[in-house]
Amino acid sequence: MDSNTVSLKKKPILQYVLKLMERTSTTSASVTLIFCIFVFSLSLNSIATEDIIRPNQSVRDGNTIVSAGGQFELGFIGLGNSTNRYVGIWYKKIPLKTIVWIANRETPLNTTSGLLKLNTNGILVILDSFDNVVWSSNSSTPVNSPVAQLLDSGNLVIRDVKDSDPANYLWQSFDIPGNTFLPGCKLGWNLETGLERYLSSWKTDDDPSPGEYTNRIDPNGFPQLLTRKGSAIHSRAGPWNGVRFSAAPNFKSNPIYEFYFVSNDKELYYYYKLLDNSVSTRIVLSPSGSVQRWVWIEKSQIWRLYLSGPIDDCDRYKLCGPYGSCNINRSPKCECLDGFEPKSQKEWDVADWSSGCARKVELTCADGEGFVKQSGLILPDTQSSWFDRNMSLDECKRLCLKNCSCTAYANTDIRGSGSGCLLWLDKLIDIREQGENGQDLYIRMAASELVKIARIKRLLYLDDDGDFGNGDKDAELPLFDFSTLASATNGFSTDSKLGEGGFGAVYKSIRSSEVFVSEIIDDNVCILL
Repeated sequence: MDSNTVSLKKKPILQYVLKLMERTSTTSASVTLIFCIFVFSLSLNSIATEDIIRPNQSVRDGNTIVSAGGQFELGFIGLGNSTNRYVGIWYKKIPLKTIVWIANRETPLNTTSGLLKLNTNGILVILDSFDNVVWSSNSSTPVNSPVAQLLDSGNLVIRDVKDSDPANYLWQSFDIPGNTFLPGCKLGWNLETGLERYLSSWKTDDDPSPGEYTNRIDPNGFPQLLTRKGSAIHSRAGPWNGVRFSAAPNFKSNPIYEFYFVSNDKELYYYYKLLDNSVSTRIVLSPSGSVQRWVWIEKSQIWRLYLSGPIDDCDRYKLCGPYGSCNINRSPKCECLDGFEPKSQKEWDVADWSSGCARKVELTCADGEGFVKQSGLILPDTQSSWFDRNMSLDECKRLCLKNCSCTAYANTDIRGSGSGCLLWLDKLIDIREQGENGQDLYIRMAASELVKIARIKRLLYLDDDGDFGNGDKDAELPLFDFSTLASATNGFSTDSKLGEGGFGAVYKSIRSSEVFVSEIIDDNVCILL
């Protein structure tokens, strides 16, 4: 008996067929029928079922596997009117087929003869009708007993059959998320391996090949979330401020989901998880570069757009140029920060703000330089910045003054009374006025310019840290008229006078512990410096 016969006799179904043929005088047609049944039964053993694909099992075009809880389904799909075929994952329980991931987005098949298969090395491959590999997973770690499994999170993973620890996955689709960000997926960096997970838009709604836009964490300087068109920045969600990304106030935790941000020596990423598992929601980077949050409305059987960004013109990257600030409710939208003026007034007059603003008085790193506090701002681009999450704001200020390249500082975390230190080491770019959703920014100014700003604003209060606050932009700062100050200092008496400073006389209030530095401009106005 040859080896082939031994091999076949190990098949119980074949044994039954052979005995049946021996006991009956079958016609050639009957033999053919029995043989076809046998071949079909063998093929069933090579087709993946349920949520797992085992070595040498396959998913053919027309077959699917479904995650254990019935949340997601994997199989071959077509898009629009195209004849192209792709291996994708979609929601199983949502009647409107919504694709969340595609494997061969750049190498579609053009027939329905494709095959998705897991080989004995633990690598998923898509084969065409000629058994050519058109796509493969890049898993390379050796494993004895690999399986591919579709999870209820929508993640397709390759793992050892005996090891379901996510930390030991050999490969996972969440590492190449495409245009869709699902709960539990990480976007960002594995700093040890160099792996970057980011969103990549489709070219069109019916063409999943990579489009023009990406949405990714930029690790340069203080990490921030950016959307790029090609290599150019299209819009900024900004850095994580302990609660949300600073330039995306609407994309924050709520009763449905919660965001998390992880930053350490090994990893830099963010993710979100559902607080209500009955809700289906996803974030999509559209072909036009819009980051969209969609929520499935079961009652209406539709996907509803919950949030989207960019929202308006002020979300366009550096619309107002360096040291320019954008306010969507103002006309014109752009104006220069205090102490700055248009670099080209002619361009600004025709609403071309791209050249931005320039300092009225340049910094020289001389004694007397200080800071003007601007409140309610979306923090500037942080690509050219330095940070330390453990420093206090006062330490941050002193460090900025010591560094002649430092142009501004702020807290890294807005929770509580604030914490951490963020220094800008170049021009301030892409600033937006955001009101109560904004943050305090301390901008460095020459000594002479601090006095000018005080005179322009008429009344300013000097806080305990020596920072100037604008009464219009900082609601915590009190304003005083001349009579109030005269009364508080006993008519600016010599008994209340503490001495003379570089900016004027220093007085002690007789009614509190406040100290005023004053310059009397006329009989009605007293400037607090």
